Amino acid sequence: MGEAYFYHLTRRPLEAVLPDLLGKSLGRGWRVAVRGTDPQRMDWLDQKLWQGPEDGFLPHGLSGGPHDADQPILLTTEMQAVNKPGCLMAIDGAEVVAEEVTTLDRVCVLFDGRDGAALQRARDQWRSLTGAGCKAQYWSEESGRWEKKAES
Repeated sequence: MGEAYFYHLTRRPLEAVLPDLLGKSLGRGWRVAVRGTDPQRMDWLDQKLWQGPEDGFLPHGLSGGPHDADQPILLTTEMQAVNKPGCLMAIDGAEVVAEEVTTLDRVCVLFDGRDGAALQRARDQWRSLTGAGCKAQYWSEESGRWEKKAES
């Protein structure tokens, strides 16, 4: 049974935090699905990942290509990722269901703490997942480094 980790972004934007989390996930041997809500935003994120440093290259693909099932990291807006991920990273308020938390190794919910709607969406997701019996942790970078602030 996996856990849901909620990452409250207060100091750095998604495009700065996500590569670190993706690298750590690949280091654990997990395939990753990054689920968003807007295809244009996913395309933008794809471009940002390609522009990263050469020594930190993250092998990935944008959903809809011929090799989606082979991608170590698949950027998608779909509920079912065809790359058989061990880890799901939900961004921009993308839907996460309790079954995913229980069947995957890890589910990460990344949300912008400066956006009131995103903050409320994350709170709702926390209540929904913990209410369904899922284990969850809440992490904040408010102090300048990631600290666990709550666990359920």
